[in-house]
Amino acid sequence: MSATPAPDHFKEIKKEIADSYPDFQERATRSWADILGELTKATEAIKKGGPNYIPQINFANLDNLSAEKLVEVKRKGCVVVRDVVDDAQALSWKKSLEEFVKANPDVDGVPEEDKQFFQLYWTKPQVEARAHPNMLGVQSWLNNLYHGKPGQDLTGVDLSTPLSYADRFRIRHPGVAWDRHPPHIDGGSIERWEDPTFRTCFEDILNGSWRKHDPFALGGRISARHSMYRRPNQSSIFRSFQGWLAMSETAPTQGTLKLFPDVLLSNAYLILRPFFRPLVATDSPVFLMRRTGPLTFHMPISLASRYHDLRAHVNPGDTVFWHCDMVHSVEQEHTGSGDSAVMYIPAVPLTPMNKAYIERQRESFVQGVRPPDFPDTTKDEKDFIGTGRVEDITNLLGKQAMGFPITVA
Repeated sequence: MSATPAPDHFKEIKKEIADSYPDFQERATRSWADILGELTKATEAIKKGGPNYIPQINFANLDNLSAEKLVEVKRKGCVVVRDVVDDAQALSWKKSLEEFVKANPDVDGVPEEDKQFFQLYWTKPQVEARAHPNMLGVQSWLNNLYHGKPGQDLTGVDLSTPLSYADRFRIRHPGVAWDRHPPHIDGGSIERWEDPTFRTCFEDILNGSWRKHDPFALGGRISARHSMYRRPNQSSIFRSFQGWLAMSETAPTQGTLKLFPDVLLSNAYLILRPFFRPLVATDSPVFLMRRTGPLTFHMPISLASRYHDLRAHVNPGDTVFWHCDMVHSVEQEHTGSGDSAVMYIPAVPLTPMNKAYIERQRESFVQGVRPPDFPDTTKDEKDFIGTGRVEDITNLLGKQAMGFPITVA
């Protein structure tokens, strides 16, 4: 196979990186061989792990986990948190969303002939779900898996204060093939290499010490440029975890999440992949054997062939979260008999950059228009019947998470 020639700009980024680290080629080549061997072993372990390979925790037990369980969550970079919201509440939100779409048939959504993924952010159920105390609680817990680096200035950073980042929802119908969410990363893409601040988050990988990489070190994440090219749907802030809240039962092969549950290993592969080119086709059984050589820039999505579906059966009110660096996708097939319905609700900590975005997003909410990170819609939500309002946020933490000033008597 032949690689597509890379733009000169990307080649310059690679050269800049290679020139920044002593003995880069030698160290990267040694690391790369090590990473490929570990990937093969990890893939086999995941296959043998069955439905419990991805950590599953009950919301009520979040503050009582063993040190071993916390280490597991951080290594795998993803977790199912069960019973965050009552089943009845989650099902009620789904019903309300269906009624909203029925009352407003001209909402933007795909596929056009049978809308299932909606460009909606401010419906009452979404506003209520983001402000739910348990949703904010689990986000705070996730944010606190991160830590500052020694001597790092964390002025304006509070991992225990979650912020509400508005995103969309899907109600996917069974039997419909889906190509809307191929393998991707939500928080930054080329920025991981191009932005010098973001790049510092991966310096142990780039200097040949990939096993020392800490995906949960705040480091440059709190001030990195996550969206240098302002692509629609590209998050411009630091989300510690992307996630969703289930509003239906969902099981493997029913349109669920796919990812590679090892954030350390996947990060090491992702960051070094552009510096090597395949000598065999990427779909070859021997692709992950050490048959690679120098590469002109090629963005790495080859882990897609090693992805595994969520495996765990989730119920309404359960949540799934995955580290912001993790490449993920959605199953193309939905072989179940019912809808696969989720609201996308990530974990976002208070940082100066995030706070500034939330203040802009708050104005979008008040005005009933799409949030700053997202593409234009054909019709503003303020013109729809039943759009959520500030009054639908009924608790102080929910208001604070949306950037509204609060006063405590």
